[in-house]
Amino acid sequence: MRTGGATRPGFALGCGVALVLVTGGLCAGCGDPGPASAGRSASPTPAATATSPEDLCTRVVAHWSREVLDSQTYGDYQTMGLSNGQYDILREVVDAARAEKKKHGARAADELIGREARAGCRAWYRTGGPSNGPWS
Repeated sequence: MRTGGATRPGFALGCGVALVLVTGGLCAGCGDPGPASAGRSASPTPAATATSPEDLCTRVVAHWSREVLDSQTYGDYQTMGLSNGQYDILREVVDAARAEKKKHGARAADELIGREARAGCRAWYRTGGPSNGPWS
């Protein structure tokens, strides 16, 4: 319905509001932040902490020792992500854990795995670890 050639006032007002909302949304966050944020600085990023080779060795050897404990065979050390030296530690740990499990149960075997993996890796890295060659 038209009156004297004028468009409906609600239609024009609605389009104007929509235009303001769209352009305002596009510019949100633009421009100078002003003096209110001048004293703030970006929060510092915490420094990454590196895992020592000995700790990493202990983690992987203990993990795979627990995985292998109940099986009758050992897996391939390369698919486990172990070096030859770490694999040697794993075999010793699993052999000791199997004997411990028979004598004192699964919990005792699990505790032994943690201790023996740590001791084996500590000794291995004390003597140079994998620096003796690519298959060490």
